[in-house]
Amino acid sequence: MAFFTFLLGVSTAWLVSNYEFPGRKYFEWLLILPLGFPGYIMAYTYVGLLDYAGPFHSFLRNTLDIQVKGSLIDIMNLPGAIFILSITLFPYVFLISRASFAQQSKTLQEASFLLGSNRTKTFFKVALPMARPAIVAGIALASMEVLNDYGTVKYFGVNTFTTGIFRAWFSMGDSSTAIYLAAILMVFVFAILYLESLHRGNRQYSAVNGINKPTARIHLSMVKKVLFTGICFLIFIVSFLTPFLQLLYWVSMTYEKVIDSEFFLLIFRSFGLAAVSGIIIVLFAVVLLYTLRLSPFKWIKSITKVSTLGYAVPGAVIAVGVLIPFLAFDKWIYDSFLSSKTAGLFLSGTLFALVFAYVVRFMAVGYNPVDAGFQKIGIHINEASRLLGTRSTRTLWKIDLPLIKTSLISGILLVFVDVLKELPLTLILRPFNYQTLATKAFDMATNEMIAESANAALIIILTGIIPIIFLNRLIKKREF
Repeated sequence: MAFFTFLLGVSTAWLVSNYEFPGRKYFEWLLILPLGFPGYIMAYTYVGLLDYAGPFHSFLRNTLDIQVKGSLIDIMNLPGAIFILSITLFPYVFLISRASFAQQSKTLQEASFLLGSNRTKTFFKVALPMARPAIVAGIALASMEVLNDYGTVKYFGVNTFTTGIFRAWFSMGDSSTAIYLAAILMVFVFAILYLESLHRGNRQYSAVNGINKPTARIHLSMVKKVLFTGICFLIFIVSFLTPFLQLLYWVSMTYEKVIDSEFFLLIFRSFGLAAVSGIIIVLFAVVLLYTLRLSPFKWIKSITKVSTLGYAVPGAVIAVGVLIPFLAFDKWIYDSFLSSKTAGLFLSGTLFALVFAYVVRFMAVGYNPVDAGFQKIGIHINEASRLLGTRSTRTLWKIDLPLIKTSLISGILLVFVDVLKELPLTLILRPFNYQTLATKAFDMATNEMIAESANAALIIILTGIIPIIFLNRLIKKREF
């Protein structure tokens, strides 16, 4: 999967960053849209597309009179899961690599040309090594999402650590094995991050003289313009347009019997849960960052770093890590204060446990935009305010928060979308019979109600497109 995300993400990022061809400015944001598709929803749509009753099969059968038995292409296997996850997650690499390519100095490429290198050699010898941190960061993010994925691999019958944790905990009732698998997966994740940091060492990937003349896009011949446009458009069709149109078709068929008062209640619950989680996470981020600004001690920096590590840990692992101490606390309360005839759960199996787990997992998502906002306004405003005798809390409320309100909204929005899409963590920790859009779509699809699941899936995708457009605008600003 990492190889295919690298191939798709880096190639398209290089094309839209360095060449001028028809549709380039549209592909800058169109190729990010697959991020709005959760992997499990992409899997459902492609199974429907390639099924006997799907559009491709029907076209061959009814228009061309070609009879094909069974599915057109069997993707319910490991190669199929790799394909689905690759076309869903390559925008991570595309997004970060494109920002890196756009900010690379034109001077370095000109020096390469003067030394006799052609454009292909310059790409492999200069541009690609300079973009290495960005590319690795994108692949790492995509890999983390693969480790967190449950819906796709479960639906395709592929065994992974995440499915093993679910099977051990829920099917076999073996909590010790689930904990063991979760621990192995967590060690594996942090080992990869440590090895990458160790391998990178103290190497520099920027111009040391501070000169950073942006690269000028290259004008191409007509043949290459058509070729590059065709490549980007084909990737867009495969990774977003075709499955999105299939979802719209399913929605047009099923919305009358699916969309009712209960469905609107489902939307309200999902949006409310995501909004509350986003607000709490951003509030914690503000407290941590402002404390760090006022008291930049080493132990405070360590706390802030630890608080953002949850995003690197798969949701199933976090769910197990949250559920064990909460169950132990419930047992202690039950044994110590309640009679033997009283039963109930106080923390585990409640919305509190679910929101707590969201905070652990998505703290980095809300933390980074707020951190960027504080970095942008600097520390001098706080120092001037304190010199004028204003208390720190008043400075935060009257000066800092209004200046970083865009960053606060961005953090809440990004957390909102991630919580809305989260599946494995929600499946484990949700209260009994409590549904979100993600779990409803998953339950319907696993019960062979794929067309009906498209209604919840479409809302998740349309909501996910909002921060994607926002991210594209941020990158556009950095290019100039």
